[in-house]
Amino acid sequence: MSTLLAIVGALTVAAAPASATPDTGSGPGAPQCAGRGTDPAARIRYRAETVIDAPLRTVWRIQTDVARWPTWQSAVTTSKRLDRGPLRPGSSFRWTTPVPETALNPATTLAVTSTVKQVQRQKCVRWTGPAVGKGLRIDQGVHVWEFREVHGRVHVRTEETWRGAQPEQDVAFSTAVLGAGLDAWLKDLKTTAERECGRH
Repeated sequence: MSTLLAIVGALTVAAAPASATPDTGSGPGAPQCAGRGTDPAARIRYRAETVIDAPLRTVWRIQTDVARWPTWQSAVTTSKRLDRGPLRPGSSFRWTTPVPETALNPATTLAVTSTVKQVQRQKCVRWTGPAVGKGLRIDQGVHVWEFREVHGRVHVRTEETWRGAQPEQDVAFSTAVLGAGLDAWLKDLKTTAERECGRH
């Protein structure tokens, strides 16, 4: 799972990237990796996309070097690989993100343990896992990222789903929180990659 995280300031400070196109629907055209998408039965789902003016290799490196996420993602406070080498099926990592108090939970830090299920280098990655904090639990998140080079820029598409009794108490609210987190993640990824290439 994944995203679950950037949830963070998401709730209170998220701003979507100018080129992002949020989509709360699922079905044909949804991001996939090696033929696998998000959880089709999940009630909480959000999809977004952006175009990044940077080389594909740069965007891929920044996104998949999960140990460095705290250096460029405002919503991630810590991130640690639980194995070594390039991301591959079975790779796992644990990361944390602060979550403000809401109607569903107290202020807490969410610890997310993500396990890579599918990955195709510089094309896509899919991971799953739970997110747990004091007074907050997301039983299962599924997160898919797709990367496609188009005329020297990178079209990034992502979708994430959540399952769990607590977030499902208010599906609309939880979807809004998830969406804010994904929009913030895309914005940070775009800003970081374009700045690194001198295009920001």
